Amino acid sequence: MSVPKYRKAAASALVAGLGLSLVACSTKSDDAKTDAGGKVTITVDCQPVGAQKELLKNWNDDVVEFQRQNPNIVVKSVSVGEQCNNPPDFTARLAGGTVTDLFYGYMTDLQQVLDSGQAMDITEFANKDTVPTWDSVDPALKEVFTDGGKLYAVPVKNYSMGLVYNKVLFQRAGLDANNPPKTWGEVRAAAKKISALGNGIAGYSEYSAGNTGGWHFTSLLYSQGGQVLTADGKKADFNNAMGKQVLQNLKDMRYGDNSMGDRQLLQWADLLTNAGAGKVGMFVGAPDATQAIVSQFQGKFQDWAMAPLPGQDGAAKATLGGGEGYFFKKGLTPEQVKAGLKWIAYEKLTPGKGQFDYVRSKPQNYPVGLPQPLLFAGGSDAQKQELELRKANANVDTANFAIFEANPVPIKGEPRNAQAIYAVLDAAMSGVLTNPNANIDALLKTAEDKVNQLLAAEK
Repeated sequence: MSVPKYRKAAASALVAGLGLSLVACSTKSDDAKTDAGGKVTITVDCQPVGAQKELLKNWNDDVVEFQRQNPNIVVKSVSVGEQCNNPPDFTARLAGGTVTDLFYGYMTDLQQVLDSGQAMDITEFANKDTVPTWDSVDPALKEVFTDGGKLYAVPVKNYSMGLVYNKVLFQRAGLDANNPPKTWGEVRAAAKKISALGNGIAGYSEYSAGNTGGWHFTSLLYSQGGQVLTADGKKADFNNAMGKQVLQNLKDMRYGDNSMGDRQLLQWADLLTNAGAGKVGMFVGAPDATQAIVSQFQGKFQDWAMAPLPGQDGAAKATLGGGEGYFFKKGLTPEQVKAGLKWIAYEKLTPGKGQFDYVRSKPQNYPVGLPQPLLFAGGSDAQKQELELRKANANVDTANFAIFEANPVPIKGEPRNAQAIYAVLDAAMSGVLTNPNANIDALLKTAEDKVNQLLAAEK
């Protein structure tokens, strides 16, 4: 998950004047076949929501151009609001069988998608014929969506976590924006100074609801050198000194220093709304969090910079990496699968097109130059082309990410059945952030028991 990286904004889709159809959440059989004229129809979810007007226009313009280049394919875009940014909504739609032909999911969703029986094996269809850059796509990202040697989704975004911080607030608090915190102790000290500015400013802000709390607990645990599950994936492995340290750090900032603000139970949009308003000094996030602050939450890109994820007493031992992709609904015709892959290739995996259309993004004031997504393997043809285009069209000060890029932290993937585990860990995060008398040992023991029950139920 990232921003998505892209998290939460629900609004109506705007499709007026473009001849696009907004279909219902479920896809009917008449949308799932080739029509009498030989046209293949596919439904695709997660077009940008109405509040993101330029992003929505870009998407719709791309649909029109794609259909012009592929007159035998009809793309029906579906905006499903929070489904694309809210795991519980996604799970409900999956369970209800109302996903679109191509449906968006996190890398952590593979197991639940497979368990639902709704994913189609697309191994035989994913190749250079349908996705011209396929050989350049990072093999590790393909592996994330592979089970038993079969591919079930195409990666379209990826990320790794670091410390995102507000340079303006650093300066006002007398901190050096060119020397951001490297340890959690330094984060605590900086947060205290920033929160002393008053006016509702949180020195450090954190998630604790909607599965986002468990998501961030995992990244903070990785920074300590811990892991959520044992190596065999059969037991919880966070009820230990490292897990306790994660919660103790937060409790100390929240109640010992009062540097995290009074409003808690934050989800993705909540925190970034505050950040866009200049009310957050630091938070853990991926590079595209800054893009969301600018494009969705009225923030200023020049205010933000990024550093590696801090460690407890030195450099972080690891950081969380993840991303998203598009699954294909079981029962599609071969023609639909090929059409869907061509659309994904155009919109998500072609340098200079879709999400990589930096020439278009630059004047729209969407940040160009962020080190994300990095979908193509280093040294591959597509990677070289994307990097060249990114540098040529950069409209952001790449120095804002220089510290982050120059000090890479080892990336560790998300645990198996991550979303269900994150939901459990939300309670531990919310516990220490809403109750000054929270018992960290008890919170972790409860979470451990619930995760072990969850894992046992899978057997």
